[in-house]
Amino acid sequence: MIVERIHHVAYRCRNAKETVEFYRDALGMEFLLAISEDRVPSTKTEDPYMHVFLDAGNGNVLAFFEIPNSPPMGRDPNTPEWVQHIAFKVGSVATLLETKARLERRGVAVLGPTNHELFQSIYFFDPNGHRLELAADTSTPQTLAELKRIAPEMLAEWDRTRRPVRQAAWLHAKEFGDAGG
Repeated sequence: MIVERIHHVAYRCRNAKETVEFYRDALGMEFLLAISEDRVPSTKTEDPYMHVFLDAGNGNVLAFFEIPNSPPMGRDPNTPEWVQHIAFKVGSVATLLETKARLERRGVAVLGPTNHELFQSIYFFDPNGHRLELAADTSTPQTLAELKRIAPEMLAEWDRTRRPVRQAAWLHAKEFGDAGG
């Protein structure tokens, strides 16, 4: 593989200062740096911006652009809001629950925890309307290995049928009271 890791992911924000404060204060991310220019380096287009970078842990960087000369932010109206989100890993279910309580004390509406069998997660929105997920792994190496083994078969069937596939139904068998698998 030629890719070593994600260098950074970038999203738009309404207010760079408010965004940095939210991620720093609510999620404990360190504010790393800011870049502000009159022209876009890649296109040379005149479009002043503030570009901020936050440490999302383990070399992962989350970045935002505030671009005041563009129309107000929107979202793709054809994509459900639950689809587009940023998921961050946390160390434990206890950390997940502690963070949920901290967010709620700040007035942030939090959904969950949701049990995905492989992990538990909570969902909420940042001040820009980006949906965020915090996830705490709960799976075993054996479960992950089996899911990796059947992934190509599942993808091929989905590609043929565009209907839910059942190869991993055993993952949710307890949730639905099904002993099969």
